[in-house]
Amino acid sequence: MTRIAVIADPHVHDCDWSPRGSGLGRAIRTFADTSASTRVFNESLPAFQAALQRAVDEGAGIVLLVGDLTDDGQAPNIRAALQLIQAFRDRYGLRVLATPGNHDLFALTGRPQDKNFIGACGESTLLRSADCPETATLGTQDALERMKGLGYVPDPQDLHWETPFGTSPDWDDRSYEARSPDGSASCRMIDASYLVEPVAGLWVLSLDANVCIPQDGAGDFSQPSAFQDATDGGWAAVIRQRPHLLAWMTDVAARARAGGKRLLAFSHYPALDVLAGTGPDELAIFGATGLARRVPPAEVAAAFAATGVRLHFSGHLHVNDTAMHGDAAEGFFNVSVPSPVGFAPAMKIVDQEGDVVRVRTLPLFDVPAHDRAFAAYRAEAARLGRPSPHAAHALDHGTFLDRHLVDLVHARYIAREWPADMAEFLDRARMADLPRILGIGIDAPDLPLRTLAEDWYRLRKAGALAESFIPDHRLAFYRRLCDLLPANGGNGLPARFAALLGILRGYMNRLPNRDFTLDLRAIRID
Repeated sequence: MTRIAVIADPHVHDCDWSPRGSGLGRAIRTFADTSASTRVFNESLPAFQAALQRAVDEGAGIVLLVGDLTDDGQAPNIRAALQLIQAFRDRYGLRVLATPGNHDLFALTGRPQDKNFIGACGESTLLRSADCPETATLGTQDALERMKGLGYVPDPQDLHWETPFGTSPDWDDRSYEARSPDGSASCRMIDASYLVEPVAGLWVLSLDANVCIPQDGAGDFSQPSAFQDATDGGWAAVIRQRPHLLAWMTDVAARARAGGKRLLAFSHYPALDVLAGTGPDELAIFGATGLARRVPPAEVAAAFAATGVRLHFSGHLHVNDTAMHGDAAEGFFNVSVPSPVGFAPAMKIVDQEGDVVRVRTLPLFDVPAHDRAFAAYRAEAARLGRPSPHAAHALDHGTFLDRHLVDLVHARYIAREWPADMAEFLDRARMADLPRILGIGIDAPDLPLRTLAEDWYRLRKAGALAESFIPDHRLAFYRRLCDLLPANGGNGLPARFAALLGILRGYMNRLPNRDFTLDLRAIRID
């Protein structure tokens, strides 16, 4: 049996970095930017350290890092993350294996970034990478060369190491021809995928699904504008741009079976719908939201299943979910791993014995130094003449991220994504008004209806982990309400809220995502 920890999307930002020529002693991101983002920044390094320490405490000797190691692929943040990882390897022998995420690097030469930081007196200072190059995202080869010790090149202790192109670790030997959608433009791009046997009998397959595609008609590939952003591509882009990767996966899976190797695969992007299978329903209500538009199309599941790879861990969406496709003949599991810097912060511990895989989800609610930026947040608010943020008084990391999510729900999700009539009803209604418009006779908690929206997003993101933040009586009410939904929700506003509750029912009935056992041979969850 081998115990492995899986950490996704740590998004490391180093607050102790002092940007050259900026006049800033520390690089603390503003709370204004933090509250508008789906991830938090200044808390990331303590949270990542807590996750690595938890891996050690649980007896894991290997960590799979499922992409987005850093905030935005800046050299100082890569340096800080690697120093922490090296400290854990030096002290505990912990081996970290990574795959690229869309925040780790960009195209050939990188791209500019503008970031807001808090000054000594609470003022906001904008740094542009045009003036401070350290704030820019690095290009693919530059970033990978810095991170090569994370499995991207062979380690002397490895029993086996290869890429889709052979056994050469040279970047020039690991490239393919990337083409624009209409075929008018092309350039060589690196595929950073690798297979490694770090301990006898275990094959770890790192799949680089982070695909930058040239724009139609692009000519100057030194310009970021010559490439599409990889954020929404994922495995659909792999099918179009990197068919060699699927063929290699098929070969690796066959060799693993023949050689009696235990095979685990991971990439940054999910290969299945990790919104409890409700992605299409969410698209019908809200349109192409930030999460639902990134649900992979059905062709991805079929192509992935055909490779014979049975177990895949993903990140990117900061969602806690377990999904399965197919059956014993041709099927696989996708375990979506939540982020330490998004609600609800957690990681996975994996024990594999033959075809039986036991997965535990470990919350990262208690993080030492989680409040390192709180004084700066309060100074920022005072400078703007505003009350101190509620989140800046959280007693632990889990509560901080819960309060951060609530702010996101109202300032970002509802404001940007909800139809106007739903948002207006949500703003003025009480909880009892919802069953009334649906024609359901049920007692409701005496709360604003916006509480349901907050809990809906908690369950959407965190699954079973959300239950630590939602009182039992509210969960019982939601289950009862969903059970009593009429077959026909009517038209207009009632129909849309009935559909919303249908999705909520999916979240509450989703496959186990806290502690569970996977049977890889039967494609069954116990």
